Amino acid sequence: MTVTQETSSPTEVLVVGAGPTGLFLALLLARLGVSVRVVDSAGAPGTTSRALAVQARTLELYRQVDLADEVVRRGLVLRALNLWRRGERAERIELATVGKGQTPFPFGVIFPQDEHERLLVERLEAAGVGVERRTEVTSIDAGPGDERVVARLRAPDGSNATCEARYVAGCDGARSTVRRAIEAGFPGGTYSHLFYVADVVAQGAAVNGELHVLLDDAGFLGLFPLAGTGRARLVGTIRDDAAGPGALLRWEHVDRRPIERIGIQVEHVNWFSTYHVHHRVADRFRRDRVFLLGDAAHVHSPVGGQGMNTGLGDAMNLAWKLAAVLGGRAHADLLDTYEPERIAFARRLVATTDRVFQAASKDGRFARMLRTEVAPRVVAAISHTEMGRLAFFRLLSQTGIEYRASTWSSGRNGKLHGGDRLPWAPPASPGAPDNFTPLRSLDWQAHVYGEPDAGVRAACDSRRLPLHAFAFDARARASGLAKDAVYVVRPDGYLGAVLDAAGAAARVPEYLDRHGIRTRC
Repeated sequence: MTVTQETSSPTEVLVVGAGPTGLFLALLLARLGVSVRVVDSAGAPGTTSRALAVQARTLELYRQVDLADEVVRRGLVLRALNLWRRGERAERIELATVGKGQTPFPFGVIFPQDEHERLLVERLEAAGVGVERRTEVTSIDAGPGDERVVARLRAPDGSNATCEARYVAGCDGARSTVRRAIEAGFPGGTYSHLFYVADVVAQGAAVNGELHVLLDDAGFLGLFPLAGTGRARLVGTIRDDAAGPGALLRWEHVDRRPIERIGIQVEHVNWFSTYHVHHRVADRFRRDRVFLLGDAAHVHSPVGGQGMNTGLGDAMNLAWKLAAVLGGRAHADLLDTYEPERIAFARRLVATTDRVFQAASKDGRFARMLRTEVAPRVVAAISHTEMGRLAFFRLLSQTGIEYRASTWSSGRNGKLHGGDRLPWAPPASPGAPDNFTPLRSLDWQAHVYGEPDAGVRAACDSRRLPLHAFAFDARARASGLAKDAVYVVRPDGYLGAVLDAAGAAARVPEYLDRHGIRTRC
């Protein structure tokens, strides 16, 4: 669906870019009652993609807007990771249940970005918002203290228009026009190897619905399963003798040695593309009323399938904050927390994926020894311990992201701090509500695991803060939740405040008043 709007009437948030990050941001804003406009310079959604993995934390966020079940239904649950060396499988790590007890989604899902975008567009259109295609942002004007941002647009027919918005969200990718408009640097680098991605139909034992990674002196190869018989996504390197400047590259130029090492036979190539891998983080994610999200803010190697998920996390982090400030339900300094919360994670992620990717793809004798001898043993040692498997899952799934350093994070009780993700307490029986069910409101709420006293109930009632009481049982205890403590939960499922039962009746309204928090009730 192509939508054009030639009006220059004010809107609340202009979203630039209709990839997964921009679409999810717009969908959240629409759900929260914000007037949103989405523009994209492309004429249609993409038909090919490199992003595949949807991690557990993204599925948790998607559950809040009734998207998770559909993604799982349309996608392919990732059952296992296999590491190969010298033509043999060195290690198999079970992925389908590695996060059992930690989340309603103890797995990742393979769901290609182009299909992902179509689903988000469907939901956004159902919410009454269309994407304005072939509409390019040419400049953005916003000064300190200005109450609106003026974006100049070039319409599909070549005519010029303007859009006035309270805020602009730059979700327009690695070559972001919005990032250049706010003069944000994009430091980092580019890996020397030229990589390819190919959607193929293949045969062989490794085409079995599982993820396969070759750590080998023959080169790097990742095989990602896709839904459908024999379908897979291959990521690998182009032969050095074919990767010169200006070379017209085709499937014939792929380094076949890694493919042969894991014993697959490619029967048909549906599509093929080459690319360089970058690792960069913008030096700022915000200037005044303009924000950067997704690839406009950070790009990194495909290790661990983190990129798209990080952008979707950006979208959730910013959406509820914009909606709260626009609706007068929080002090404006809430928006000041977006950059420090998300840029810190982006920098850690880029550093981590950079080290892993260098080890997986770097040339040289020492690098090959690390890849073929050391890495499989280290991975095996980690995967064979419960603590190691949990740490691996928390890192890969993004359930370990925390905002403890945020100015809006307060208090601690036991292992839990303000800024931590609300731990999941499994339901008492299959199909019963769990403690994540109330998060569908996309609003502030309080949780107590045990029995809230009358003072806490009165404090929450006085501020119209929904209070949810859950049984304090073995499941809650195992999740790190404390009996009768009060958890003030943000709309994105993170803990704003962690309060001891004693004194919570006074500290709940104190926390809410300090930040000007009002619910949408």
